[in-house]
Amino acid sequence: MPTAIEFNNISKQYRLGLVSTRTLSHDLNRWWKTQVLRKEDPYLKIGEVNDRAQKRESDYVWALKDINLKVEQGEVLGIIGKNGAGKSTLLKILSKVTAPTTGTIKVNGRIASLLEVGTGFHPEMTGRENIYMNGAILGMTKKEIDRKLDEIVDFSGVERYIDTPVKRYSSGMTVRLGFAIAAHLEPEILVVDEVLAVGDAEFQKKAIGKMQDVSRGDGRTVLFVSHNMESIQNLCNNGILLGNGSIIKSGKIEDVVNYYISGNLAFAEDVNSINNIDKYRPKGTTKEVEFLYLKRVSNYRIDVNDPLIFKMGLKKNAKVKKIQLMALIDDIANGGNRVGMAFSEEILLPEHKNEFEVEFTIQHHNLTKSKYIMDFWIGIGDVTSTIKYYDMLYDTLTFEINTCNGKYINEWHNYWGQNCYTSVNVVLK
Repeated sequence: MPTAIEFNNISKQYRLGLVSTRTLSHDLNRWWKTQVLRKEDPYLKIGEVNDRAQKRESDYVWALKDINLKVEQGEVLGIIGKNGAGKSTLLKILSKVTAPTTGTIKVNGRIASLLEVGTGFHPEMTGRENIYMNGAILGMTKKEIDRKLDEIVDFSGVERYIDTPVKRYSSGMTVRLGFAIAAHLEPEILVVDEVLAVGDAEFQKKAIGKMQDVSRGDGRTVLFVSHNMESIQNLCNNGILLGNGSIIKSGKIEDVVNYYISGNLAFAEDVNSINNIDKYRPKGTTKEVEFLYLKRVSNYRIDVNDPLIFKMGLKKNAKVKKIQLMALIDDIANGGNRVGMAFSEEILLPEHKNEFEVEFTIQHHNLTKSKYIMDFWIGIGDVTSTIKYYDMLYDTLTFEINTCNGKYINEWHNYWGQNCYTSVNVVLK
């Protein structure tokens, strides 16, 4: 297969909090060394890896470091990694939102990018006008866009507001229209950065299906960033794992995901609270109601019959009257498979109080011996299809089950299943 994208020694350096060096001496030194003496940029020789968990000694960090990668035409590449790993920076360089510090990228085809909510939209222009503007940027004629217009509007589900300025769109409507444009205007390369987390579940399924059609049916290339391992595995055939700006592992998506998940077993067992919420939150959430903090009340190690109890601080930022809380459980010791989901009833929010705490309990989880990790979502609606999401946190608190009725379980065989039922009554006749 021909190569669609080739990254050659791509690196990106930032000075924290500043554009360029933003000091006269550093700027003059850089100009003198690079432009006059034709030598290497002196500031490329310094800098730390972009590890937000470590105390920094230098003002310079490498968001990306020596990325070498080939993406074949028609390939669906999943890009995973923790927040701050360099995923978005890589896509921004590919989409020419920012320039690399070193290295080159060779691209064979037109690129349509969906990086953040509202990317590529002029807020004063209507949805219809933005469709034509984006098509023109991709090099399409008016007749070509005309043929796709009805399909784009229908897919986005914003027909009623298509002649309304996009500044009046909700974040979900903006993402719907942005994805519809990117997917239907026939770019050779489609770049999607976790913005599909915004909006309802129905549209997320629709968008995943469209990306599958684009790649399999049309032979177009897709680069997809997500924290949702299930979506990544369903859509992608190959993947890369980024960590601190470097490629840690590449190959078949199942192997990359399993490697990533096994590494997450290193989550500290004694951590029972999270206050730095942004580290776990994907981009693009509306935060009409948002998480402030998260605590595990139950112990790290529990019996199969013990409840899971969490406390979470919430903040209401809009006129939202009621919400539902969702907890999603992944088995990180066995491939990261999702093994449980729990949904609360509708919660009526206090009218005159914007910040409050709730306790979330899963009384009967029926999970067996293993290690697990939790996702938490805030939303409202039909949890099977059309729920609207306000906020979500991925890969948060962990817990372990290793006892059944107080007795330690040495090994749990896969063919036994995921549930452990201890209340069994046998009647002899």
